[in-house]
Amino acid sequence: MKYVVLLGDGMADYPTDKLGGKTPLQCAFTPYMDEISAQGTLGLVDTIPQGFSPGSDVATLSVLGYDSAQNYTGRGPLEAASMRINLGPNDIAYRCNLVTIGDKDTPQAFMEDFTAGHISSEEAKEIILDIDNVFHSFPFRFFPGVGYRHLMVWENAPASPHTTPPHDITGKLIAEYLPHGDCSEEIIQLMKKSGEFLLNHPVNDRRKQQNKRQANYIWLWGQGKKPQFTPLTQKYDLKGGMISAVDLLKGIGVLAGLIALPVEGATGYIDTNYEGKAKMALGALKFMDFVFVHLEAPDEMGHEGNAEGKIKAIELFDEKIVGPVLNNISSFGDYRIIVLSDHPTPLDIKTHVSDPSPFAVLSSRKDENKAAGLAFTEENAQKSALMISPGHMLMEKFIKDWGSVVG
Repeated sequence: MKYVVLLGDGMADYPTDKLGGKTPLQCAFTPYMDEISAQGTLGLVDTIPQGFSPGSDVATLSVLGYDSAQNYTGRGPLEAASMRINLGPNDIAYRCNLVTIGDKDTPQAFMEDFTAGHISSEEAKEIILDIDNVFHSFPFRFFPGVGYRHLMVWENAPASPHTTPPHDITGKLIAEYLPHGDCSEEIIQLMKKSGEFLLNHPVNDRRKQQNKRQANYIWLWGQGKKPQFTPLTQKYDLKGGMISAVDLLKGIGVLAGLIALPVEGATGYIDTNYEGKAKMALGALKFMDFVFVHLEAPDEMGHEGNAEGKIKAIELFDEKIVGPVLNNISSFGDYRIIVLSDHPTPLDIKTHVSDPSPFAVLSSRKDENKAAGLAFTEENAQKSALMISPGHMLMEKFIKDWGSVVG
């Protein structure tokens, strides 16, 4: 049996006036996801446990079968695992965004862009390495990641403050969302000093000349200590791989025992290498039992409030990833394939919400399919009356006992 997970990050949405009262999934042309849904089994999965903020970290852990109440310590250490950063028992890893703060150094300072104009990985690496060099005498280490997404490790941190994800406060004044609580002053000062250092950084000088947004601040959030996982591969005695552009997903994959499968040109944005991801997935299935393919683009479009972009990202996901995998997976024998959104990222809200998300499973074993003929949309998933909650139960059913769900 081959198992394939195809996850369109943040695909789910609410009906919006931008689309005449429809969702992007209802507007998008998605024949392959619709085929999986119509011939297989459609339902909803509740990936965000009560008491947890809706994010791809917690949601992806649920999708892979992990109970966040037992396994989640923060987003930062998950990304550290992807970067192969060995955290000590008292080290705390923070996600470090390069951001654009409007009206910086004034009481009206606001989060203008949590991506710093989707700064390139090459530009960002130059900045992060320079920041690391400036603060190397302090207990802070900085590590470059992909695009605007990076990592900071506080060695032997005495405590951890409360922090806020920057994508939750686009357009809002930052003063009330700065870190607070234990050791917050140290983190705030680090962020402010980074802003002073970045004021005249060569990368920002070049971006200014090109009329691009400047990376004029670092935003630290999502911190935590090293988590403990029982690998998915060990639990189910299988070999698997993770295909994603972003360190968060790759890090979760590493901790789950999955091999990170790199795809050249994977950017974590709408310009990513869709074809390369599908090709890598099909190649990996020749020697693996389980492949997880993640696409970040729909989530990014949701954060931007970009309705046209989100529809395009969903359609490209369907055409260039779901389609090729679906059309070729039968050559490997028995299979189960699941397509899903990890959480909604509504266009009108521009951030994540905790509502359950649609999923659809198609099995090569005909008795494991409901074949209700429903297209892959949020509305149809609600009509199906199938809800997997808590969400971390989905993976065990998907791998071990899908027939009991259908039956």
